[in-house]
Amino acid sequence: MRWFLIWLVCCTAPVWAAQLTIELGVTTRSFDSAQLLARSDVREIEIPADVAFKRTMRYRAVPLRALLAGAGPEDHLLFVAADGFSAPIPMSLIDNRRGSSAWLAIEDPAHPWPPLPGKAQGAGPFYVVWTQPGLAGIGPERWPYQLAAIRRQAPPADRFPMLAPDPALSAKDPVWRGFAVFQAQCLACHTLNGGGDAQLGPDLNLPHGPTEYLGDAFLRLYLRDPQALRRWPQARMPGFAVEVLPEGDLDALLAYLHHMTARKSPAQARTSPARP
Repeated sequence: MRWFLIWLVCCTAPVWAAQLTIELGVTTRSFDSAQLLARSDVREIEIPADVAFKRTMRYRAVPLRALLAGAGPEDHLLFVAADGFSAPIPMSLIDNRRGSSAWLAIEDPAHPWPPLPGKAQGAGPFYVVWTQPGLAGIGPERWPYQLAAIRRQAPPADRFPMLAPDPALSAKDPVWRGFAVFQAQCLACHTLNGGGDAQLGPDLNLPHGPTEYLGDAFLRLYLRDPQALRRWPQARMPGFAVEVLPEGDLDALLAYLHHMTARKSPAQARTSPARP
């Protein structure tokens, strides 16, 4: 019986041993599912039109801000998922005063979440969700699931100078606006010129950028509804509605991508194929 109990503990421990690591400079903290679900600030929240599940979902969750003690409004955080998704989210967005609230949803192993629609994997064990996301313009790239770590980082433009437009451009040039849109909406899944943390989608400039092989008309169609361009049930690329990516932002994003086609590194272009 004793050996059976040891075997039972060993076999069930990994379910409860799901770890979330939070690195905010000099301090590193780890939380597991049981610890988080036992917190006094756990709430049951309802998320209508959940980004991952495409329907209303209910979660047990803690306010994300409560886990980020020591992070200031100027900090940039990287949310790293187990599937290669890496979402840069500024602390100022988490601290926004516009009514959108960020929560860390915690999957209870005793009551697991359903599988993601059309996918073999689930969203657990940790998932960043938002209440009232429209009030602060929270797009789908700010909802990282399968979350494994949160890290404080320098701004993406400082860490990856190959992403930046030509500094000689006027500050009013729409390419700069497009650069900001790219960081907010694209960098969670894609690299550009080999720069970025994500390992989920292809590079958007090497060896060729989407404005080169799709053209503006088809790229616009693809960004609004990927399945309208090529039907692929297993595709992971989300569509960006006008509420999330307004026409002005889309115009600026295309201007940035066009601009960057002339700023490829020849060495990178020869040695850095696009990720599949």
